[in-house]
Order: sequence, then C-alpha cells, then structure tokens
Amino acid sequence: MNPRHSRLVICMALALLCGVSAVAAPPIELVVWHSYRGGEAAAFEKVVAAYNAAKAGTGVKVTTLPVPYDAFADKITAAVPRGKGPDMFIFAQDRLGGWVEAGKTIEPIDFYVDQATKDRFLTTTVQAMTYHGTIYALPFNYKVITMVYNKKLVTKPPKTTGELVQLAKSLTDAGTGRFGVAYWYSNFYYHAILMNTFGGGAFDASGKPILNCDGNIKSLELLTKWVDKDKFLPAEPSTALVTALFNDGKAAIVFSGPWFLGEIAKGIDVGLAPLPTVDEAGGKPMQPWMTVEGVFIAAGSKNKDAAYDFVKFVTDTPSAKIMAVEGRQTPANKAVYLDPQVVNDPTLRVFRQQVEVAVPMPNLAEMSMMWTPASSAMAAIVQKSATVKDALDHAQKEVVEAVGLLRKRQ
Repeated sequence: MNPRHSRLVICMALALLCGVSAVAAPPIELVVWHSYRGGEAAAFEKVVAAYNAAKAGTGVKVTTLPVPYDAFADKITAAVPRGKGPDMFIFAQDRLGGWVEAGKTIEPIDFYVDQATKDRFLTTTVQAMTYHGTIYALPFNYKVITMVYNKKLVTKPPKTTGELVQLAKSLTDAGTGRFGVAYWYSNFYYHAILMNTFGGGAFDASGKPILNCDGNIKSLELLTKWVDKDKFLPAEPSTALVTALFNDGKAAIVFSGPWFLGEIAKGIDVGLAPLPTVDEAGGKPMQPWMTVEGVFIAAGSKNKDAAYDFVKFVTDTPSAKIMAVEGRQTPANKAVYLDPQVVNDPTLRVFRQQVEVAVPMPNLAEMSMMWTPASSAMAAIVQKSATVKDALDHAQKEVVEAVGLLRKRQ
C-alpha cells in the first residue's frame, strides 16, 4: 500500500473512532430572491435570520436578494434557465404555467411534499401552486380584494349589492366629486369580483378561453348599469384616482387589496368588511381572484434538498406568524389564523374571511395572452366604443388565435 494512502486510512479510522467526521461537509450557501419592501421585507429578513440561527453549525446559510417587482419575472425568465440566479424565489402563480412550459426554470416538488405538509395550507392556495397535477411551490402568502370603507361616511357596510347601490347613491354627489364607491372597475383583474360571481372567467375547466361567455356578459351588464344608470362610480378610474378620492374623503367605499392599505392617509378611520353578495346573481358572494405567492426552487439550484428545507421552514406556522403580525401579510398557512394575535387583528380576520370565496387566478401558460385583449375589451366597454358582446367577441377571437399559435410552437 502506498505509505501516503496508508496514513490517510489510519487518520480517517481514528477520526471515526473519535466520533469526528473525517471530511468536513462543504458549506452550503443558498440565495433567495424576493420583492418585499418596508415592513414586509423586515419581517422576511427576520424569518431568514431565524432559519440561519436554527442551522448554525451545519454549514447551511441563506442570504436574501431583493429584486424590484417590475423586473422580477423577466430576471427569473432570463437568468434561471441559463443556470444563473437564485436557489429559491418568491413569486405569484400567474407565471407558473409559462415557466413550466418553458422548462429549466422551476423544480417540481411533489417528491418532497407529504400529506402533512399539504394539509398545513388553505386548499385553494395549494391548487394555485399546482400545474397539470404537479406541485411546483409551497404557498407563502395570498392576496385578495375586499371592501375598504371610511367609518366616518359608512357606519354599516353593505352586505348585498342592493344595499350597496342604495348606500352608494346616497353618498354620491358628482357636482362636488364625491362617490359612494370607487375601484378600478375597468381593469380585468378588479372586474373578476363580478365576473367570477356570474360563473364567468378567463378559461373553462379544460383550459379553453371563455371571454365571451354568458357569465362575463352578465357581469359587464351589471357594471355598466352601475356606471351609466346608478352613477355612483367615478369615470376613468385608476389606482391613483381611487387612492386620491379615498384620502380626500370623497370615496366612501373602495374595493381593493392589502396593497391599498399602505396608501391610506393617516387620520382616516378605516374599516374592512367582506365584499357584498350579488342580488343579480342569486345572492352569490362576490368572488375576487386570489393571487398566491409561492416559494419556488429554481431548476438550476445545486442544493435542492437544502432549498426545500428552507421552503418548508418559511411556510411553517412560526414563520407565518412573523409575516402576518410584523409584515402585515396574509399567510397561506391555516394554523396561524388560530393564533390570538392574528384572530384579534381585524384586518387579517377580514382577509381570511374573504379568501373563503376567492378563486385562484389561472396559472396557465395561456394566461399571459389573456391580459391585453381582455383589458382592451374592458376599456372599449367603459368608454362606450363597443357593446359588451362585440367587445368580448373580439377579445375572445384574439385570445383563441394567440393560444393557437402558442400550441403550434410547442
């Protein structure tokens, strides 16, 4: 035996006898990308610090890299398939299908996920992270639209559209620029609160586009009635206009999500309540789209087992509590809503109620082709340059053609 080899064998044997590993495991450095800011970023950093503390001495460490939201999806699409980018990243489900179809972007995690882990989440949030029967991420936080109101102007939030219309009309004075309700109703995402209620949507169960279906037509007929006949909504709405009206005390009720709460001026006594039921749809509740932020593992990560360990940690109940209480997020974890600090938080409580009737926004690859035609149709209807049916028929034709071209390329 080679003398050098002999000495190595002896040293390894002695090390094992002493209970010491002969060869130290190399350190594992994981990188996670996120787009959080302010308090939500501070809460996430606290979660990551807790993970690193728990892993002290193991050689595993996670570092974070904040990425501006507007550039996030493009950075993932460009970097990860080329073996660049993070080990994990946090993003909503709307790009999931496209990333799966493109390949080499996100890692399927069915191999890791047991039933106990699935059961920790709200069912619909797991559905949002599932594409063609395969789970690609664990859900982290969700976002839904709900009803936000000025308590000085509204003492009892409406529970039905009948009550909503009556109250909104009484609070509207177009001459002084006051409106009972303000929301970005010409935006396809916001209009989903009515579209889904009438049984419409973007796709049917088989993934076929259904923009011009009866449910969507009925939802837009109700919207145009609110705009043209009841006249309690502002013309040419936008997020900036809605925020300005609410902060100036000129909008009593707003339909928006948790992002809106950070824009509200100090001094306004704000209340939250679930969206009303729709008399015109047989009393069904308004059903907003639910967007879910998942923690994804990048396909190119060289440490997928360690990455999943982190993903599981940050979506567990202690982490969810930090994100809820300190980060003002709405976690997908069910157990956190049993915690007294969360239960007694009126904001978190309402969003938890609202998500029960929310519909996961489609995560199909074809969803990226839906936005422009649908948005153009909404604008044409609101601006009265096309009838509801004509605008939706035109949008449907555009989407079907775009989907056909996509499938030919696949």
